[in-house]
Order: sequence, then structure tokens, then C-alpha cells
Amino acid sequence: MRVDNAVGVVTGGASGIGEGIVRMLAEGGGRAAILDLPTSRGAALAEELGSAVEFFPVDVTVPEQVATTVDAVARRFGRIDVLVNSAGISPAARVVARDGTLFPLDVFRSGIEVNLVAAFDVLRTVAGVMSRNAPSEEGERGLVVNIGSIAAFEGQVGQASYSASKGGLVAMTLPLARDLASHGIRVMAVCPGTIDTPMVQQASQQIRDYLRDANVFPKRLGRADDIAAVVRNCMETTYLNGEVIRVDAAVRMAPR
Repeated sequence: MRVDNAVGVVTGGASGIGEGIVRMLAEGGGRAAILDLPTSRGAALAEELGSAVEFFPVDVTVPEQVATTVDAVARRFGRIDVLVNSAGISPAARVVARDGTLFPLDVFRSGIEVNLVAAFDVLRTVAGVMSRNAPSEEGERGLVVNIGSIAAFEGQVGQASYSASKGGLVAMTLPLARDLASHGIRVMAVCPGTIDTPMVQQASQQIRDYLRDANVFPKRLGRADDIAAVVRNCMETTYLNGEVIRVDAAVRMAPR
């Protein structure tokens, strides 16, 4: 799959890793649909990047909105070639806090709902559109890349919900690839390490230094374009399928 002229849907595309992927698509000659909350900076980003990019405000946890939005994207661009599920939240709490407070169940559930259930809903809806694409010479009709996290493997204190949700994305990579193979749709998962996203940028310099120094090599925080480069490779290397790729400078996270 060439980036040039490809149509990509990027959830959480208004900032962070999602924004990096949108920029990669636009700069590579592709087109991109930014799916993000109405309160995001998606409209401003689309205006900056020009007519090849359009913002579609949506709450991905509302199935009716997802269905309507994906239909609008298909009508706007004529098809969808690649989906990158990058929308996510990171709820944090201890199972039992020092004062005896239990992990709020609604907080745990919200992480699963946004990071896993909503991602699957967007995936199944977009896959329905992809299945109608004309196949390439190899029979390829589309690609799905779910953005996981190294927390799927080494979740830290307080990350029970986040790790469970990202672990779910990792675990369903192979069965999704097998399920969608008959339609010519590949499925990959990319698990970033410590990426210098807006959330990390708000942390103290001490925490940022700790995250940087935990990396084996290179000794720097990851960038959104590091992840975008891997997504591009997933697009262009059609023999990649059903696999999980860590992009993390060889870090293995400590408990805290």
C-alpha cells in the first residue's frame, strides 16, 4: 500500500501520536480524516494541512456517532485504505489506595470503553467500508493499525485499567488478522514507549528526565514521527500482518 493517494482514518488524530500520523499521510501525498472530539484542535490542524485533510468531530464511545462519521468519511473521500486507532485515555488509580479507597469501577470501565471497545467499534465499521474496496494485485483492500502501549506488557502501579485495555488490543491482533484475511485486510499493532506527547510535556522536568534516562538507547523521549514512520512501514510492507511492534528504545518499565 502506497502512502501516495491512500485515504487514512486516524482516531485521536488532533494531537500527539495521532497528529503525527495525520501529518505523515498528508506530507506523503495521502489524504486523512481526523476523528476526534469536537473540543479538540482537529479543525485547526485540518485547516493547516489543507484540502487533503478533513476533521470529523466524533465521540468514538458512541456507536451511532461512529457509524455516521465513518459513512461521512467514505462519502467524502470515496474509500478508506488505512485505519489508525490512536484515540485513548490513561485513567490511573491503585486497586486499594493507601487510605483504603478502592479503584473506582467507573474509572476502570472508562479506560476499557475508550481504549478497547471503542477501538473495536471503529475498526469493525471501517472494515465494512474497506471490504468494498477494489483489491490490489495481491488482493489487499485495507490495513488497520491499533496503537497499543508497552503498558500492555509492563504496566506500572496504577495502570490496571490502561494495561488491560492496551493488552486487549495486543491480544486481538492475530485473531483480527485471521478474521479479516478473507477480505484482504491486514491488522497490526504498534506499542509505543515513552513518547513526548502533550501529556508527557506537562510533566515536571524531573519526571521527563527519568523517562528519558530509562530508555536503553537512544537516550531521548520518543517522538510522534517515530511512530508515524513505523505506521508508514506497515502500509508499505504488505508482508507485515498479525504482528505487534514495540517502538520503545528497548525500555522495560519498572513497577513505578
